[in-house]
Amino acid sequence: MASPSSSRPTSPRRSRPQHHPSISSRLKQSYAPGSSPQEEPHFPPFDGPADSLPSPLNPLNSNQRTYPVENNPKSPPSNNTPLRPRHWRNYSTITHVCSQPEGEPCEHGTWSPQIRSTSPSSISSTPDEDTGHSYGGRYASGQSIVGGVNRALGDAIGNTVFGDGRFFGGGSADRDGKNGKEQGWTGSWSRWLGGAKPISTTRWLARKHGVKYKRRMYLVYYFPFLQWISQYRWAFFKGDLVAALTMASFYIPMSLSLASNLGHIPPINGLYSFVFNPFIYGLLGSCPQMVVGPEAAGSLLLGTVVKTSIEVGHSGDEDGAMNARIAGVVTGMAGAVILVAGLTRLGFLDSVLSRPFLRGFISAIGFVILVDQLIPEMGLIHLAKHVGGVSHGSSLDKIIFLVENVEHAHGLTCAVAFGSFAVIMVCREVKRRLQPRMPSVAYVPDRFIVVVLSAILTWKFSWHKQGLEILGNVRSSTGSAFPFRFPFIPDHMHHVREAMSTSFLIALLGFFESSVAAKSLGGGEGKKGDGLHGMSLSANRELVALGVANVIGGCFMALPAFGGYGRSKVNASTGGRTPMSSILLSVITIICILFLLPYFYYLPKSVLSSMISVVAYSLIEEAPHDILFFLHIRAFPELFLMSLIFLSTFFYSLALGIALGIGLSLLSVIRHATKPRIQILGKVPGTQDQFENAEASPERLEFVEGCLIVKIPEPLTFANTGDLKGRLRRLELYGTTTAHPALPRVRAPEHNSNIIFDIHGVTSLDGSGTMVLTEIVDSYISRGVRVFFCRCPKEESQVWKLFEKSGIMDQCGGKRHFVKSVEEALRMAEMESLSEFFERNPAEGGA
Repeated sequence: MASPSSSRPTSPRRSRPQHHPSISSRLKQSYAPGSSPQEEPHFPPFDGPADSLPSPLNPLNSNQRTYPVENNPKSPPSNNTPLRPRHWRNYSTITHVCSQPEGEPCEHGTWSPQIRSTSPSSISSTPDEDTGHSYGGRYASGQSIVGGVNRALGDAIGNTVFGDGRFFGGGSADRDGKNGKEQGWTGSWSRWLGGAKPISTTRWLARKHGVKYKRRMYLVYYFPFLQWISQYRWAFFKGDLVAALTMASFYIPMSLSLASNLGHIPPINGLYSFVFNPFIYGLLGSCPQMVVGPEAAGSLLLGTVVKTSIEVGHSGDEDGAMNARIAGVVTGMAGAVILVAGLTRLGFLDSVLSRPFLRGFISAIGFVILVDQLIPEMGLIHLAKHVGGVSHGSSLDKIIFLVENVEHAHGLTCAVAFGSFAVIMVCREVKRRLQPRMPSVAYVPDRFIVVVLSAILTWKFSWHKQGLEILGNVRSSTGSAFPFRFPFIPDHMHHVREAMSTSFLIALLGFFESSVAAKSLGGGEGKKGDGLHGMSLSANRELVALGVANVIGGCFMALPAFGGYGRSKVNASTGGRTPMSSILLSVITIICILFLLPYFYYLPKSVLSSMISVVAYSLIEEAPHDILFFLHIRAFPELFLMSLIFLSTFFYSLALGIALGIGLSLLSVIRHATKPRIQILGKVPGTQDQFENAEASPERLEFVEGCLIVKIPEPLTFANTGDLKGRLRRLELYGTTTAHPALPRVRAPEHNSNIIFDIHGVTSLDGSGTMVLTEIVDSYISRGVRVFFCRCPKEESQVWKLFEKSGIMDQCGGKRHFVKSVEEALRMAEMESLSEFFERNPAEGGA
């Protein structure tokens, strides 16, 4: 009798009956990297010729050949164990997977096909070749608590708590692999919590590739000063010093304006924001060229808290010491909020608020600042205090007040203020046009020149005696150069309650602006690669750096300080390459506080207001571009959100605009996250295994009779499974999720006798999602509907394990209802339908 293989056409390659590679790869070392350490085969180097490789024994099936390899080096070789070099011991059975039928030679080269361990332990944890530890990756050690801590808190904290104990000297582990026993308290903890001691992905890679000094690796990452100071060169110092001097000339007068005009606190407290915050950020920040400092939005929000405290009687307009303490509480709370967010790894929150919200809110702030500064620029501050509801009223109230009292404006004050504003705006436009051809024009400190000239002219012509208000003595409210007062003391608890929501908003907006600035500046490598290297941006480290800086700034009653895009661009364009420019800015500000404060005596307040007005104009000038863009693409919901924020701020208050904007943005995010995106699939005509979304183009697709094919393209969590039953119900009744529930049923029930779930996109599944899915499957089974799952995750995945543990797999009919493709599920559904038909009609089967 001829063998089955004799009926096949012959091939020139049939001359070799053994399953040896037809073409030797001539590789000295056979190695196939896996996607994770579980799939990583530990092959020793093999120097022999290809023909000396072991012959195949005990083939598993038509496309797998198993080569038994002894696990005990002391056991004698058996009769069916091929001879091999001594260093091929201690390895599990190796499976050679290829597409050739059994007996056919392959052309994959020496051991080149996909190789994986078939030992039972390889699914959950693969022994590390050096230490005997399991890999702390995605599937390591099942659902151990230790692996969960590593995933939740990160490798640095996980290694510290559950590592080998050497991070803090708590214990040690045997590294020579001779006895495989762990020492120290960490070994006991890990054995109690998770059985075998897992290690993190980071430590596994570090050990595999011989990375040393793991403690220093984490220390340098979380304390970036150690990273950039080792690369610092004197060639950087000139640019950093020039950038620091340029920024000081621009922003030291600006900080005085922000403190006195927007924050309603003593002007010197604005300088404190440039003393501590840039220095702390220079040590902890991950963006080398970003410079932190007070911003108009944060200062204005802090001023609202101060004014609220004045209204309720907790402070007074002239009580600078108490107002400074309130500012310290607000800044400290904002820093604490952002620090906790960084420690809990909430850096992803920079994507929560939409661009329309930010644009509408920033434009509203700019408009509010412009209107607020018109009162001191026209010399109407004293009159506004005597008119009830103006100083603390809405922008509409202030505009009405200005129109009604324009005849009482002080002429000299208006001339100095609007003249300064015009000079700064002209210089700004000239520099913008000349800078592409003359980059050095960016070094011209136009605002500093305006401030110095106005002070000299006021002193020379005694304008302060003619009614022009000047800054006067700039000193601390306590008499000390750098007063320290911890913001979180019991005496300040009533201020904490008032400032809670505002501090949270300051932290949120400050982080958003810092994130935009950091992403635009990058890691500081420079266009020609002549900057710092290895400084990777991290949103969580940015949160920690900004949080620590503002907590310390709050202890000295400073304004909230965050990264500003404009200030950071000035730093980069004037030669600043490293965080040393921020440190030098702090040093210059300290010198200014200690020695130069008397020279600010004759500085006109109207000039400071005009500088704030320039900042406000820059906040508004980008709004028309965004409005035209949204109009062009007909994005009316975004335009509505921008308009709502702006109008509520204009007619009522900034707090209402903030509340409405954040509320609507969060509702939009929640609505988007909780909406299931399931699809009904249809078959592409003329194909066997191509299926597309039937709702997108139903006219060109075929619907499979008796089957409802549902694609779930996303992970299932508590957020998006709440309405999953309702969406599936609409698919059963109407064949689409967009039909209104009032519509009568249009899809016949017999079309839903088989439900096929394509779960290729379900990469994760939580407990709530598992419970909802279990209820859905149980409902279908109780109605006699067959349920199939196709394109499932791997058997070692968390999703597969939840299917097994929850009973979904048993409810459906076992593993045979979990198939590789939609086409295979359709074939199985047809076979089971025929089987049930013949069981009910045996006469038909007999015919």
